[in-house]
Amino acid sequence: MLIVAGTLTIEPAHRDEMLEAVRPMVETTRKEAGCREYTFTADPYEPSVVHLFELWDSQTALDQHFASDHMASWRERSAKLPITGRDISKFEISSIGPVR
Repeated sequence: MLIVAGTLTIEPAHRDEMLEAVRPMVETTRKEAGCREYTFTADPYEPSVVHLFELWDSQTALDQHFASDHMASWRERSAKLPITGRDISKFEISSIGPVR
């Protein structure tokens, strides 16, 4: 199982525009085989920060996502947005359990 998580930094005046632009990709991605969670969330304290969190069953599922038409469309849309930074990492996990 994989977690992809991190932040995107955008000019604050364009944050809502970015969240609206990513909506079609989020809706479609959540229906993909192997996708357990996929979300972009505005930081409540930092107007220039959007958090990304993804949970995938496998690298194959993530690779298929990266090759999808909706990901290509998002890349085109995001290239037009004033995104000034990205800090996104992939984590491979071996088990999941409750927080105690």
